[in-house]
Amino acid sequence: MKKRMLTLFLVLAMVFTLAFTGCTPEEPAEPEAPEEPSEPETPEEPEEPETPEEPAEKFVIGMITDTGGLGDQSFNDSAYEGLLRAEEEFGVEVKILESESEDDYGPNLSAFAEEDLDLIISVGFLMQSATDTAGKQFPDKNFAIIDERVDLPNVAGLTFKEHEGSFLVGVIAGLTTESDVIGFVGGMQFPLIEKFQYGFEAGVKSVNPDAEVLVNYTGSFGDVGLGKEAALAQEQLGADVVYHAAGGCGIGVIQAAGEQGFWAIGVDQDQSALDPEHVLCSMIKRVDNATYMASKAIVEGTFDGSDFEFGLAVEGVGYSDNAGNLSEEIKTTADMYKTAIINGEIMVPYDLETFEAFEVPEM
Repeated sequence: MKKRMLTLFLVLAMVFTLAFTGCTPEEPAEPEAPEEPSEPETPEEPEEPETPEEPAEKFVIGMITDTGGLGDQSFNDSAYEGLLRAEEEFGVEVKILESESEDDYGPNLSAFAEEDLDLIISVGFLMQSATDTAGKQFPDKNFAIIDERVDLPNVAGLTFKEHEGSFLVGVIAGLTTESDVIGFVGGMQFPLIEKFQYGFEAGVKSVNPDAEVLVNYTGSFGDVGLGKEAALAQEQLGADVVYHAAGGCGIGVIQAAGEQGFWAIGVDQDQSALDPEHVLCSMIKRVDNATYMASKAIVEGTFDGSDFEFGLAVEGVGYSDNAGNLSEEIKTTADMYKTAIINGEIMVPYDLETFEAFEVPEM
């Protein structure tokens, strides 16, 4: 009995102990320390907008034609082509004033000089006096003149050795003629145009000393009818090749060649497109290179009014055969003389005195 009572007591004691233990609350876990707040990010500095580039300076080039005007398919057109090339390559602006008569030269130069132009180009030796006056009147303006020189620091003279190129087409004419009668038609008779004449005659003489060269001056650079009349008169005297140095007037020479069936030799530009079947070749005078070079100097800031002469050695003159009317034999001979001139073996005459002293070279 006592043993059962003790056992019961022990059981109850264990129950109470377990119950008490189960009811004892667990100690709460210490709360985690809150995270330190992170430093706020510093906002990036906004990028400063790029400063827009200054627009490139726009250069303005003005050109004043002689009385032949644009459309002469010769001298003035060639000068204009050089400016168009500068316009395309350098973005220059080109302005043109055409001269109806020689009385327009001075007013046209003054009109351009009073505008904000960077360079004013006079096309032609007949504008020498007017350009000299304008250069003195506007010393802060830049001028250039084709085929002349002006003794002023702000005027560049752009001249050519026309006699050298004319010598080569004289060689071609002398080798081509069958009648041994050859013609030369000039515009106005000035020393400049005589350079064409005497260089041409020397070329003919060098390869065909028996040939006769007929010479006529029309007194005009623009009258097509006078050029045609002069060429027809020479053809009546037996000329079967006629070279002109007459600007727009020379278009009449080419018209006459087409009508009568003789050869014409063009000038300044390749003029074969006017009549491919009757333009034998052309004496190229790179007036376009001169106006382009002057414009380039303005753009590059190197224009200083210096004079420059364009000859065979710098491809300033030469001949063209775009229509393919020249034989390889004739071109080879002409090129042989070209090399001799460049090397100084032949001194080409440019006026009556030097022509009379000219001796036919041995080649």
